[in-house]
Amino acid sequence: MKSLYIECKMGIAGDMLTAALIDLYDDASKMVNELNKLGIPHVDYVLEDSNKAGIKGKHMRVMVHGQEEGELLDDHKHDSKAHSHHHRHLSDIEQIIEGLSIDRDVKKDIKEVYKLLAEAESKVHGVAVPEIHFHEVGNLDAIADITAACYLIHCLSVDRIIVSPINVGSGTVKAAHGILPVPTPATAVLLAGIPYYESETIKTELCTPTGAALVKYFATDSGVQPVMKVSKIGYGMGKKEFEQVNCVRTILGETEEDKDQVLELSCNIDDMTPEEIGFAMDRFFEVGALDVFTTAIGMKKNRPGILLTCMCRSQDRDKVVAEIFKNTTTIGIRESVCNRYVLAREVKKNDTPYGEIRVKRSYGYGVDRVKPEYDDLVQAAKKSGKSLLEIKKDIAK
Repeated sequence: MKSLYIECKMGIAGDMLTAALIDLYDDASKMVNELNKLGIPHVDYVLEDSNKAGIKGKHMRVMVHGQEEGELLDDHKHDSKAHSHHHRHLSDIEQIIEGLSIDRDVKKDIKEVYKLLAEAESKVHGVAVPEIHFHEVGNLDAIADITAACYLIHCLSVDRIIVSPINVGSGTVKAAHGILPVPTPATAVLLAGIPYYESETIKTELCTPTGAALVKYFATDSGVQPVMKVSKIGYGMGKKEFEQVNCVRTILGETEEDKDQVLELSCNIDDMTPEEIGFAMDRFFEVGALDVFTTAIGMKKNRPGILLTCMCRSQDRDKVVAEIFKNTTTIGIRESVCNRYVLAREVKKNDTPYGEIRVKRSYGYGVDRVKPEYDDLVQAAKKSGKSLLEIKKDIAK
C-alpha cells in the first residue's frame, strides 16, 4: 500500500509541510511552476534549498505582492484598510478557491480544511461558522499553504497517510485575539483525537492551526512510523532556528496491507425462535463482536437448525462467550483463530444538493471504492420525497 508518513517532531505548519511534500518529487521546480499556475491572486511560490544541522531540505516562500508575510505585516500595521484585507469570512475564502485552476477534488479538499478551521474557531469563540472572521489563517499566504499542500498530496496519490505524535511547543504566542497559550485554543480543538505533546525546552508555537487542520483532514492513522519500504524522503525547513533541526520530514513508501487476527466463535442451535436469536445477536454486538451471522444447517435426527457464528477480537472473547451462553440455549462453543485482511477505511463528508452526505472510502490491495452512508441517503430521500436510487444518481454527478 502506497503510504505517506509525516514526522512532526518539531511540530507542523503549512509552509513546512508544503516544502516537505515537494521535496518528494523528482522535479521540484516543475511542481513549483504548477503551483504558480493555480491562480491564487497576487501570490507567487518561491522554492529555496535550505540546510539545517547539515541536512539538506527545502524552504517554501510564499510571496504576496512580491513580499513575504512578515514584511506585509510591517507595511500594513499603520494601514487599517490594508489590514482589513486579512479578515475574511469562509464565504470569501471559498470564492477564492472556486476561482483556482485546479481539479474539483482538490478544491473540495481545500474547502474541507477551511471548514475544519471555521468549526474550530466557532467552537472557541461561540460564533456561528458563517460569521467567523479569519485572521492569520485568512491571509493569502495561509490560503497558498493549504492549497499547495492539498494539491501536492492529491498528485502523490497515496493510499494511506500516517502522522507521528505532534510536538506543539510550549509557552504563549501573540495572535490577533491577544496573547494565547500554546497550543492555541483553535489548534487544541483541531488536535482532538490526534496524539500530541508539549516541549518544555521550546517556548514557542510549533504546531499552527493550518498545520493541525491539514493533519486532521488528511491523516488516516497516527502513531510511530510503520514498517515501510521507503522510496523517498523529504525535508521541509522552518524559518526559526532551534537546537534541534527545525523541519517536517515526509517519508514515502510501501507498507504491508492491513492484517489482523480474529476469533470465530460458533455453536449449533435448534430450539430458539428467530426473535430470540435476533435479540441475542444485538447483545453480542454491544459487547464488542465484529460480526454476527447465522447459517441454515441440518442437524442430527434431520432436525433443521442454525449455525450461529460470532467474530470478535481476542481481548473481547470472554465477554462474547459469556453473552452467548447467557442469551442462547447452546451448551458448547467452538473457537477458531482466523487471519483477517481488511481494506483501509475513511469517512468524509460531501456537500450535495441534499446537504452533507457521508461517504465511506475503502482502499488497498489495488482496490479503491466509495459508498454513500445509507442512513444519510435515507434522510435525504425522506426530506426530498425522492427514491434512494434517484438520490444516489444525483450525488454521483
